Amino acid sequence: MDTQDPQDPQDTQDTQGTKGKEPRLLIVDDDRPFLQRIGRAMESRGFVVEMAESVSEGLAHIRKQPPDYAVVDMRLEDGNGLDVIAVLKEVHPETRAVVLTGYGNIATAVMAVKMGAIDYLAKPADADDVYQALMAPPDAKAKPPENPMSADRVRWEHIQRVYELCNRNVSETARRLNMHRRTLQRILAKRSPK
Repeated sequence: MDTQDPQDPQDTQDTQGTKGKEPRLLIVDDDRPFLQRIGRAMESRGFVVEMAESVSEGLAHIRKQPPDYAVVDMRLEDGNGLDVIAVLKEVHPETRAVVLTGYGNIATAVMAVKMGAIDYLAKPADADDVYQALMAPPDAKAKPPENPMSADRVRWEHIQRVYELCNRNVSETARRLNMHRRTLQRILAKRSPK
């Protein structure tokens, strides 16, 4: 009876199906503790991991040697993770890429998928979520989340995103959200709902 661990690196397959070759994974995220934690976890699952903390570092890795898989944060200090996805799909269309973000924005999720990402995960995503998204068959439907964000949390995330996009200008944010400025100030002063 064969008792080989299904995640044994010797039994992994890359996107082209080459048995025995460890798949290469590029992780692009400017949150260093998260980047290192996910990197170690994915190495333990049989990936050869390269890490980048910016769009420019990610693009350099892609041009040097395109990865089989990629995990890219949406918001990076020097740009947008969608820029990394676009170049990745241009250079190596077979790469399976997942986009991570701290902001649950449906429009951005649709854009990421249109640009070639196979999935879109909200932070904080753990290594199991990332691994399952990367390895899911192309026709698989995503399972509903175990602990989805509450409606109050989704609303709060949306308000925070618009606030950040308006350069933390309360009046402009209130105008764009069609909300009274004082109401918005009260919401921003509260802690995030669970």
